Amino acid sequence: MRRPYAGAVTDEGVGGTTARNDEEPQAGSPDAGGERAEARLERAVRAAEQALIEFEIAVETFRVEVENFSRLHHQKLGPMYARLDELDAQIAEARAVQSGDPEDLRRAQEARAAVMPMPGVDELFHDWMDSDGLSPEAASMLTDQPVRPPKRVRPSEEVRRLYRELARKAHPDLAQEEKERERRDEFIARVNAAYGRGDEALLRELAEEWEAGPAPEEVRPSESEELYARLEWLSRRKELLALLARELEDSAIGSMLRMAPDDPDRLLEEIAEQLLTEVAGREAELAKLVQ
Repeated sequence: MRRPYAGAVTDEGVGGTTARNDEEPQAGSPDAGGERAEARLERAVRAAEQALIEFEIAVETFRVEVENFSRLHHQKLGPMYARLDELDAQIAEARAVQSGDPEDLRRAQEARAAVMPMPGVDELFHDWMDSDGLSPEAASMLTDQPVRPPKRVRPSEEVRRLYRELARKAHPDLAQEEKERERRDEFIARVNAAYGRGDEALLRELAEEWEAGPAPEEVRPSESEELYARLEWLSRRKELLALLARELEDSAIGSMLRMAPDDPDRLLEEIAEQLLTEVAGREAELAKLVQ
């Protein structure tokens, strides 16, 4: 599924409603249609809140995709990159031995320095140990058995639907009091954690929990100055989210995801094939040098 927010959530429903019009009716006075200025402002605030929430949902969705894709990228391709670095170092060292040239020796030292050191046992089995000992993945590696395929890069469509629904209902920005905001913050943190793991069952449990929770207090109309302040806060929040979205898109992993938004797994396979070809080429080159 293509990212829903890319270039789309930049309307003025969040950031463009803070400018004041000198010709606006005075606070509390009706306009030509008999509507109070505060009522129109309140509608603008509610629209801006919903636009910001949709934007946050889209940014969080893409953040999870980037995080999961980065993890899978490292898991599947990290060993190949390490192998290429090691081969480059060995090739440079073989050339330096043959030529004795100081420049070749310098290049060999630089290539060797670029090779990541061998990780320790703790690093190798980080997050692979639990109360029962080695995880299935670690045991599979030690016994040369097939390792379980990595988890999906992205949450399922149903998980996404549940997440969006919960985020729209329980978003902290809808709270009018600090106590209610804190309750929503804690709840949304649990929702985000479940979404990041793609845990559909837990999201359903959280949806039931929210429905059974205390009903939100009725929102009373705010005075015009409070509404203007609210719009200004929403505008600043939207600018921060826009910066985060740009950082995600401009990151190395984000750029890769933009290349194949519909099938990132296939992109990893294509990169793996290219790396395997490069590894084969380096190994052939090294074999000629050490003959």
